[in-house]
Amino acid sequence: MLPVSSTTDKPLNPLQRPRRLRRTATLRRMVRETTLNVDDLIYPMFVTEGKAQKVEIASMRGCYRYSLDLLLQEIAQVSQLGINAIALFPVIPENKKDDTGTESYNPQGLVQQTVKAIKQAVPEIVVITDVALDPFTTHGHDGLVDKKGTILNDQTVEILVKMALSQAAAGADFVAPSDMMDGRVGAIRKALDAEGYINVGILAYSAKYASAYYGPFRDALDSAPKFGDKQTYQMDAANAREALKEVELDIVEGADIVMVKPALAYLDIICQVKAATNLPVAAYNVSGEYAMIKAAAEMGWIDEKQVILESLTSMKRAGADLILTYFAKEVALMLL
Repeated sequence: MLPVSSTTDKPLNPLQRPRRLRRTATLRRMVRETTLNVDDLIYPMFVTEGKAQKVEIASMRGCYRYSLDLLLQEIAQVSQLGINAIALFPVIPENKKDDTGTESYNPQGLVQQTVKAIKQAVPEIVVITDVALDPFTTHGHDGLVDKKGTILNDQTVEILVKMALSQAAAGADFVAPSDMMDGRVGAIRKALDAEGYINVGILAYSAKYASAYYGPFRDALDSAPKFGDKQTYQMDAANAREALKEVELDIVEGADIVMVKPALAYLDIICQVKAATNLPVAAYNVSGEYAMIKAAAEMGWIDEKQVILESLTSMKRAGADLILTYFAKEVALMLL
C-alpha cells in the first residue's frame, strides 16, 4: 500500500472531486441519474396448445412454452410482482400453418382464446399481441411470398389488418406489428378506428433490424424462415438514419409507442429515437441477448444479477421508457 502522507512537494488540490458523490451507497443512490424499476418492464411470454404443459426452451434457459392453464397461473404471479404488461407469442402446430397464415386471424385461434382468458382472469394486466405472420406460415416469413420468393408487401398488410382486428376483438390492449411491411401501421390504425376499437393502441416495431440475435426466439416458436433471410424487409444493421425515417413514418401513421429491436447492440439508435420523438420509446432485450448472459452465467464467467441490471439500466439510460425483456420476472424479484 502507498503511504498516507504525500511524497510530492506540491500536493494535489483539484477544484472538483467527483468521487465525493460516490463515497457511500446512500450518496450514490441520491445522485443516480437513471433508475430501473418494475414499471419499465414488459414480459414476453410463449403460449402453446394443450393442458398442463410447461416446456423449457433449450436455447433460453428459464423461459418456457406454457399451455393456457399454466400461463394464466404464471401471469397471476407476474402481476403480483408488479409487472404491468405482457407480450404474447404463440407456438402454432405445423398442421395449422399454411402459406398465407390464415390461422392468424381465426377468432377461435390460440392467440384469440388466450387473450380472452387472460383479460377475464387478470383484467388489470396490459396484453400486447404480436402482429406478424411468421409463426403461422409454412415458410416462416413475416409476409406472403410469391412464386419467385419475393415477400409481398401490400397483400401482406391486408392479412395483418385482419389479424390485428381479430386480436382487438379478443380484448388485446395493444397490437404490435413486428413484420416491417411498409404502411402497415396506418392500415391497422384505420381499420381499428373504423371497427370501433379506438382505444386499442399500436406498439410499433418501428426500427426492427435484420439481426442475428433472434435465433433463440425462432427456436422457441419454431418459426425460422425455411428459405432465404429477412433482409428485404427488416433493417440493415449498419443504418441509423433509416431508423429515424421508419420511426417518423410510424408516428405519422398512428403509432402510440415506437420500438427499437434489438436493444443492447443498438443503444445508439434508442438514444437517437428518444431525441426525435415525444412518444414513449420501447426497446426489446431480445432472445440472443438473454441467452448470452444466461450461458456466461452458467459457466461462472459473470455475475448474472449484476450483468442483468447493468444491461437493462443501459437501455433505460439510452432513452428507453419501456423494456421488453425475458428477465422481467427475475428483475422484479431483484427490485422487491
